[in-house]
Amino acid sequence: MIKDQIKKEYKLKLKALKKHNKLYYDTNKPIITDSQYDKLKLEIINLEKNFTYLKNENSTNIPVGYKASKSFEKFKHKVPMLSLSNAFDKDDLINFEKKIFNYLDTKKKFDYSVEPKIDGISASLTYINKKLEYGVSRGDGNIGEIITENLKTIDDIPHLIKNDEFPNEIEIRGEVFIKKKDFFKIKDNFANPRNAASGSLRQKDPEQTKKIPLNFIAYAHGFIGTKSQNSQSEFLKDLKRWGFKTNTENKVLPNIEELIKFHKKFENKRFNLEYDIDGLVYKVNDMNLQSRLGFTSNSPRWAIAHKFSADSAKTKILNIEIQVGRTGALTPVAKVEPVNIGGVVVSNATLHNEDEIKRKDIRIGDIVKIERAGDVIPHVIEVDKTSRKIKSKVFDFPKKCPSCGSNTIKEYNKLTKKYDAVRRCTNDSYECEKIAIEKIKHFISKEALNIDGLGKKVVEKFWELNLIKKPQDIFNLNYPEIANLDGWGKLSARNLENSILNSKKITFKRFLYSLGIRHIGIENAKLISVNTKNISNFLKIVSKNQIDKFLNIDGIGETQIKSLNNFFSNKKNLETVIELTNILNIQSEISEKNGILKNKTFMFTGKLDGISRAEAKSLIEKNSGTTLSNISKNLDYLVVGEKPTKKKIDQAKNFSVKVITQKELIKLIN
Repeated sequence: MIKDQIKKEYKLKLKALKKHNKLYYDTNKPIITDSQYDKLKLEIINLEKNFTYLKNENSTNIPVGYKASKSFEKFKHKVPMLSLSNAFDKDDLINFEKKIFNYLDTKKKFDYSVEPKIDGISASLTYINKKLEYGVSRGDGNIGEIITENLKTIDDIPHLIKNDEFPNEIEIRGEVFIKKKDFFKIKDNFANPRNAASGSLRQKDPEQTKKIPLNFIAYAHGFIGTKSQNSQSEFLKDLKRWGFKTNTENKVLPNIEELIKFHKKFENKRFNLEYDIDGLVYKVNDMNLQSRLGFTSNSPRWAIAHKFSADSAKTKILNIEIQVGRTGALTPVAKVEPVNIGGVVVSNATLHNEDEIKRKDIRIGDIVKIERAGDVIPHVIEVDKTSRKIKSKVFDFPKKCPSCGSNTIKEYNKLTKKYDAVRRCTNDSYECEKIAIEKIKHFISKEALNIDGLGKKVVEKFWELNLIKKPQDIFNLNYPEIANLDGWGKLSARNLENSILNSKKITFKRFLYSLGIRHIGIENAKLISVNTKNISNFLKIVSKNQIDKFLNIDGIGETQIKSLNNFFSNKKNLETVIELTNILNIQSEISEKNGILKNKTFMFTGKLDGISRAEAKSLIEKNSGTTLSNISKNLDYLVVGEKPTKKKIDQAKNFSVKVITQKELIKLIN
């Protein structure tokens, strides 16, 4: 199945990344080129982005480097050195800007600071009282290596700042790199310029580092004692005044259209530069906006890297197969004549959904252009209709599930007033073989029960042997029988038994997630589990058909309620859940937050001044508070903004809920 292929390749790439990180950062003996390394990392990031089940089941925060070596003293960055999100086309950039507008609750335009993304090694320089005290490698983003003496050998890095306006304490960040002409002289000793820079910086003897012609360009700050700049462009000018080298190609541009034009022009120009780059970096120029936008767990919200061209090739579609996923989604996959794209042999391409096939008029036998664009599973860009045969037939998407024969439907979305692009099997239970297998795989996945030794292939094998047909069957396996299977034995069977026994103790959140209910990912499972406290309360609500109560939970909407109702209205699903609760030791959720708003609940009405609901909600959650969607006796505060709903204020008063203004909320948070 295509899903299994994706997961298998994803795991292999994660393993390869860790291997190459160690070779590159720890042993300085890389065996792949710089571009190959970047492509590998990009493929992993895009896989997690495009296939959310990978992030749920296998995600590990993808390292930006490798853990600090034992050969160097470790240093914890005061501000993490996070990697950037990537953009490949105009749509990615529009989506990036849209997210910024939504978060800030504004449509007011802002400028972008544009900088070439030099393909080198990131380094951080900490100055105290104008003197360079620490030079640190990026490391894994949180902890780096102190390589001060090696960095001091680079002529571009000042040891002492004489400018009176220089902050008393500041961390300057930049890129260490080797110019193309300089690398040409030493190319026999290193795989590529980036590896040469990395290997040189991690020499124990600074005199050896000094022999390599390293350069440094400054582009940002991490920690800063006092900040006087209002924009990224101002800060770059200050860096230059303070004695640092900055990129002469830096620009300030007003909008996405100008970014696209500049990117297209610069992609051709890059080959004439004296250093290697692999894209452009766009940053919101206004530093106050940067501060408000903040960071996600992996990257800043205010910056993005716009990569240069993707790899593509032409090939022939041999067949179109329909895969059935855990949620019943029917996914068409093109089986193509194997073709080499960017050094990888491709034989499958996702066709996304029925509408995509119709829109592009994709048929079996067509010659198509396939693009990878950082994705391991490529997609069809266009069809060469000039080469299409006369007898070619329009692809007829199945109206019946290819697994169980049930009807398939496209659900109507009340918000968009359109039918979903994805067609789904209506048999949302363990009666559809393909859905059942995928649900069981999800049940034993990493963020669910996390059973070692019971992998996806094992689930498929046990299904064929009728050992497992439902999740509860996992806890009634015949281990002597398993020990006699090919590839097994007494030891491996005993290890599996121990793993399954250990998995019986599970948190309520992970158990709810393990059920594989559509739209109930790990975050929504957490919201429900925290609010209902334990499995007993949850089952009481379900058994009394009162699932609509969950609408009071902020973050749970009609979509999630509909999925929960669909799942539990199936008698066999409910029986499975009840049987599992009798087998497992499901732990109640315990809140460990101790912020100033702990155990306090909030709701908003009206438009807030200068801050979006999302940002206000984030502030409350950071201080251990909770936001609700409906007014009830469980609500502590109703925050009133501009043009509030009178009905909500009246309801709040009836429940003796305290009504406060935005200023009073800020005062509560200090």
